[in-house]
Amino acid sequence: MNLHNVEQARFNMIEQQIRPWDVADNAVLELLSLVKREDFVPANYKALAFADMAIPLPGGQCMLAPRLQARLLQDAAVQADDKVLEIGAGSGFMTALLAHQAQRVVSLEINPELADMARANLQKTGIHNAEVRQADGALGAPAEAPFDVIVLGGSVSEVPQTLLTQLKVGGRLVAIVGDEPIMHAQVITRTSETNFKADEKWDDNAPCLLNFPKPSTFVF
Repeated sequence: MNLHNVEQARFNMIEQQIRPWDVADNAVLELLSLVKREDFVPANYKALAFADMAIPLPGGQCMLAPRLQARLLQDAAVQADDKVLEIGAGSGFMTALLAHQAQRVVSLEINPELADMARANLQKTGIHNAEVRQADGALGAPAEAPFDVIVLGGSVSEVPQTLLTQLKVGGRLVAIVGDEPIMHAQVITRTSETNFKADEKWDDNAPCLLNFPKPSTFVF
């Protein structure tokens, strides 16, 4: 793909996939034209960098479709002085988007190969305020808490209390919650030391994050 075609494909991705999906935040749309998605896609999938689909990554993981990442980013509403925790770095693309908006990003990636890939991609694209750690995201990063924003890069059956307690009061967690076939994107805001408010935003499915507990089902 020559440069003109790449830019045209990026423009089409934003105009045909992302904007129609209720992403109207100009800061998010500008970021998606600025941060080169193709630099974060594994070499053998480069041609699909702008397609409306999840892209396979090593370790059975995947890069979410562009519109899902854009929508999560819009819901997260990251401010310039925010400290952000990302669960599931994947190839580092969402990490890069968050890093452009936040003061600092800590990203936890359970798969060592992906953690290395994300680190290399971030370094290559000149991002210095994001740190990728190989760690189990289900536990969060309690030593660094509290966070202004926590973003989950995949779906969970339910959001563990462990992560919610790592939010600042007034902070928010953005996740896709539920089980196939019905999942909802939620923004959970910590309204006080003990209270949380969940807002359902939109419905779509995403692959589940590893190691997160399944809710207990009662059998009578």
